[in-house]
Amino acid sequence: MKAILLKDFGGTEQLELTEIPKPVIKDHEVLIRTRSISINPIDVKTRSGKGQAQRIKDKMPAILGWDVAGVVVEKGSQADGINEGDEVFGQVNFPGPGKCYAEFVAASAEHLAIKPGNTGFDEAAAASLAALTAWQAIHRYGKVKAGTRVLIHAASGGVGHFAVQLCKYLGANVTGTSSAGNKEFVLNLGADAHIDYTSGPFEEKISGVDFVLDTIGGDNIDRSIKVMKPGAIIVSLPSGLSESVAEKAKLAGMEGYKMMVEPSKEDIRFIADLLAKKILKPHVSRVFSFEEMAAAHKQLESGKTVGKVVVRVSA
Repeated sequence: MKAILLKDFGGTEQLELTEIPKPVIKDHEVLIRTRSISINPIDVKTRSGKGQAQRIKDKMPAILGWDVAGVVVEKGSQADGINEGDEVFGQVNFPGPGKCYAEFVAASAEHLAIKPGNTGFDEAAAASLAALTAWQAIHRYGKVKAGTRVLIHAASGGVGHFAVQLCKYLGANVTGTSSAGNKEFVLNLGADAHIDYTSGPFEEKISGVDFVLDTIGGDNIDRSIKVMKPGAIIVSLPSGLSESVAEKAKLAGMEGYKMMVEPSKEDIRFIADLLAKKILKPHVSRVFSFEEMAAAHKQLESGKTVGKVVVRVSA
């Protein structure tokens, strides 16, 4: 099968298209013929030697990627709920090796959901790690419910655009930050208000926030705490930039969490249900071919991607 190997940590030149044997599945796994995969910031960070690099450094060359959508072609004896011929999607084995940059992917049936008929493979792949991250942040940690006042940073990004939709589904009042050019996109997602982060400090434009989803980290945590109510919650996502969020929030009389998304059968199948009901709508801004993986990484590194970047592996 065709696969893209990461030869060593570094730039996109370290990504090499090659031929390797198909994976052999375990009893609890299925083999997926890949149609589409989604690229996330963690892919780019790991490729460069950060992110999940420490987990794979002894297994180089390695296959990156955690988001997959495709068709099941083989089923293990204990892979319940998924059958050969099923169209599936999900986030595979994170934070361990997902090995999704390949024509065939071995995945635990517990990490997958049946792809709704109204959702294409590109959109399904896009609604895996990023959508799960958004849902786990606002549901498990943020305790968002009807009436919660929410601030979502980078609301036009991969996680952010899902978070806006999910918070509105729960009945929250949502303010999203982005550049002015993406204002209409954020409002069309359902956000109640928009802040252009380039026009001045956001902390001068909002206050009384119950929950902040911080996708930036660093001093954005300090600035976000200034707009939060006593007892409010902040979840900060970027690895390496969110380690101090709990301490900073506690000093201010609030709750702070850094989090890492995890595979969840319950959560991915909840996402599938929202896709089927058209409550959740992934936005795929760019689709690259498998041979254009380096360009897909560079697009994500630009920091200007609206929604998600997808790589189509097969038709």
